[in-house]
Amino acid sequence: NEEFMNLFICQTIAIGCGYILDLLIGDPHWLYHPVRLIGNLISLLESILLKEKDTSAKKYRKGMVLAILTPLITGIVTVSILVVGYHINMILGCIIETIMCYQILAVKSLKVESMKVYYALDKEGLQKARNAVAMIVGRDTKQLDEHGVVRAAVETVAENTSDGVIAPLFYMMLFGAVGGFVYKAVNTMDSMIGYKNDKYLYFGRFAAKLDDVVNFIPARIGGCLMVVSAGIAQLAEKCNTKDKTNSHYSIWNAWKIFKSDRKKHSSPNAAQTESACAGALKVALSGDNYYFGKLVHKPQIGEAIRPLEAGDIGRSNILLYITAFLMVIIVLLIRLIIMLAVR
Repeated sequence: NEEFMNLFICQTIAIGCGYILDLLIGDPHWLYHPVRLIGNLISLLESILLKEKDTSAKKYRKGMVLAILTPLITGIVTVSILVVGYHINMILGCIIETIMCYQILAVKSLKVESMKVYYALDKEGLQKARNAVAMIVGRDTKQLDEHGVVRAAVETVAENTSDGVIAPLFYMMLFGAVGGFVYKAVNTMDSMIGYKNDKYLYFGRFAAKLDDVVNFIPARIGGCLMVVSAGIAQLAEKCNTKDKTNSHYSIWNAWKIFKSDRKKHSSPNAAQTESACAGALKVALSGDNYYFGKLVHKPQIGEAIRPLEAGDIGRSNILLYITAFLMVIIVLLIRLIIMLAVR
């Protein structure tokens, strides 16, 4: 009981410290990120399992094998590293878990990469902005106008608030760094093989459905927290400007659009935070996009109460930071309550 309690305390400290490290450091490009190892594992398993001659049913079964093995292997490796660390010394184990929690989160890196698009638009021109946004989105960017570039950046911040921040924190709350890395394995599979194209339609289907399942609760938590964040941002903006009547944010519109538009996506989860963000900023997001040269029709999310502008990239990041902070507070409070209840 005491050993479990000490481990639980170390995990809680690691989550809080990992979050702080992410805010301070982000993802240094010189440091090899462990998610790339997960990507290498997925690529290796795909090269072994996926064969062009396979029938659709066989591709699906093999994709299921990959979707089970990837998080399983990721979990086993993570647990093994932590067991060794904690066995040597509890402080060492806590330090290792802190580094792991830090590596799982993507608050600062999401801001840094999206703001590159803003600075490119502001100082270097549309073509540089297209190049910058191409690094963070899967859609074709060569023909995007300024509005399309801004929309792509804002949508990426909104969607990844859930995938890159809320969901990892949710699973770290439940299972520590192991939960965070297993989630990352599932999410990375979806980003690599979860496409509805000829190659992955059947092979990646199970992985895509698994990603939908593990993101179901976190996406809805993220949407609700972003609505609250809109209210905090709205209040802060009014306190810092002379114009007390107008704001770039609206908590009421965020709630309205979240309720009406959060299901306007082929994925049950993708529009949860995106709808809250669109409503919060009083802009329209989503719509038609080109992927691999093919036009994909998507419904509009939100209402264009005001036109989308480059500054909305920064405003979406403000919503990201507030939402992440609220989630961390919730996670730490829940864990504190559990510790007090057990004691």
